[in-house]
Amino acid sequence: MRGEPSCPKCGGRVRAPGLFADSWQCDAHGTVHPLQPVIPPSVEALNVVVARAEVPVWMPWPLPVGWLFAGVANAGDDRSGGRATAVACSGPGPLGGFGELVLVAEELGVGLGARYAGIEGPDPGPDICADGPPHAKLLAGGRPTPLWHVPQAPDDRAVFAGEALGLWLWAIVWPGQSGLLMYDELVLTDLRDAGAEVALVPCGALSPRLLF
Repeated sequence: MRGEPSCPKCGGRVRAPGLFADSWQCDAHGTVHPLQPVIPPSVEALNVVVARAEVPVWMPWPLPVGWLFAGVANAGDDRSGGRATAVACSGPGPLGGFGELVLVAEELGVGLGARYAGIEGPDPGPDICADGPPHAKLLAGGRPTPLWHVPQAPDDRAVFAGEALGLWLWAIVWPGQSGLLMYDELVLTDLRDAGAEVALVPCGALSPRLLF
């Protein structure tokens, strides 16, 4: 678990704004929105990310039976607000065993979703839907949202990506066979709109998938 901001694209050290630059800088990627340290899951941690987020904070709500909130990450600073959010949940896999899901909402070019997906980024690319109809559909903020399978991802996970509210939406599921979860037409809620219901989110242990 890191104790200082890092690059959302590579995890490298970043330099804070200063005399020669008015934005966070990564030696490899230039100007970035810094990935803030991940802290153990709690309603308080979730509220902090929700309060600063400029993009949705997606969570399946209600959570699938037996699933728990397993941590949250965000990229951005106090001046720009959160420009990418990642919410982790974990629980029983659809084929047995243990499954984990990370949902990422981000602006174009942030690169956090691609990093969790294990692919070259920073985005899934404009031709993601060129292979035909979507491979999965869910409701995000009450709107039907198609997602396409991202074939370049490592074999240990299933990755889906699409667009919701004009921003990238990534769904990364471990292990790969737990990707069947995405065919159950999940209902995602933007926790910025959840109000007092955020206090009802059941918390589990921190998912190692959020840590690099």
